[in-house]
Amino acid sequence: MALINENYLKLPGSYLFAEIARRVTKFKEDNPNANIIRLGIGDVTKPLPEAVIKGLHTAVDEMAKAETFRGYGPEQGYAFLIEKIIATDYKPLGVTLEVDEIFVSDGSKSDVGNIQEIFGIDNIVAITDPVYPVYLDTNIMAGRSGELAGGKFAGVTYLTCNAENNFIPALPEEPVDIIYLCFPNNPTGTTLSKEELKKWVDYAKANGSIILYDAAYEAYIQEPGIPHSIYEIEGAKDVAIEFRTFSKNAGFTGTRCAFTVVPKTVMASLKDGSQYPLNKLWNRRQTTKFNGVPYIIQRGAEAVYTPEGQQQIKQLISYYMANAKTIREGLKSIGLEVFGGVNAPYIWLKTPAGYDSWAFFDKLLTEVNIVGTPGSGFGPAGEGYFRLTAFGSQESTQEAIERIKTKLSL
Repeated sequence: MALINENYLKLPGSYLFAEIARRVTKFKEDNPNANIIRLGIGDVTKPLPEAVIKGLHTAVDEMAKAETFRGYGPEQGYAFLIEKIIATDYKPLGVTLEVDEIFVSDGSKSDVGNIQEIFGIDNIVAITDPVYPVYLDTNIMAGRSGELAGGKFAGVTYLTCNAENNFIPALPEEPVDIIYLCFPNNPTGTTLSKEELKKWVDYAKANGSIILYDAAYEAYIQEPGIPHSIYEIEGAKDVAIEFRTFSKNAGFTGTRCAFTVVPKTVMASLKDGSQYPLNKLWNRRQTTKFNGVPYIIQRGAEAVYTPEGQQQIKQLISYYMANAKTIREGLKSIGLEVFGGVNAPYIWLKTPAGYDSWAFFDKLLTEVNIVGTPGSGFGPAGEGYFRLTAFGSQESTQEAIERIKTKLSL
């Protein structure tokens, strides 16, 4: 008799964004003439940079010739891309990495979901609340969550982030083993200073914990003094794994390319108390379950690091951050309490009095035909908040804010 993994039955009824899609589809069926503006899912809308397109075309032509054709590549990624990552993303920060400490993948979502496989089932997991759902859901699937009670899973440590604590998570009162941190944060759009991040590195070193640091939005940091990498913090290379992606800085959401940094100095414990490098475990996992990112895509990603590519992605980021400013200032002008949108493409707002997160979602959809994301979908502490993204066109973003300012009843 085949048995299922019953941990899947503990998951919410549907993935957050699947539920949003269901509600929007139903509304569209009932209101076929509605002009819906989508500011919910964090998907980019601008085309790939010209430098990337050129790199992709060149690689396609190579695949058409026997002398330049590529078959299976290294599961960890081609050295030509990894070397550019090290030289451009980390060396200017004063961070030294080796080629075999970076693993190219098809997306940070995949990596932050899969990384938990190399850890034991008895680890205590800490997540910020609200949080990107994949962190929690994959640990539920694996069996680390315990049972759901009062809106929270008993086996998970929730690190509340809200307006009252300036969205800065407090250190756990009890020791935890695996800590998920995402900064600039999705969904709140907020950041940590180097001083605050150092507290987490020091905590991890003192407690034998591992930090899983999602830096997917680091390219959007505008203010000086905010860390772009956790490895800017002394000692982080002993306790942290970092995730980066080309999705949000270079428009690769449909092209799929990212990378994960696993320093060889990051160790975790065996049951006998001895230490084992996580780099070896992640390498084993990837070489067993992953065949690598296509050569063509990696050549496209390499083009991000050309002078032209760097200039073009800066233009993309500026475009979306102008949208963020439009949203942020527009919402504040009608008296809403707004966070984020300064160092990240997400705007996090408090819902108006009398509306929970899903009620405000429905109100926004029905009254002004705008789609956002209910804060409660990101965790219990997200209730009473709402997320909008800056990834639309400037025209649709401006129209959305004008609708909210003139047509939304508050």
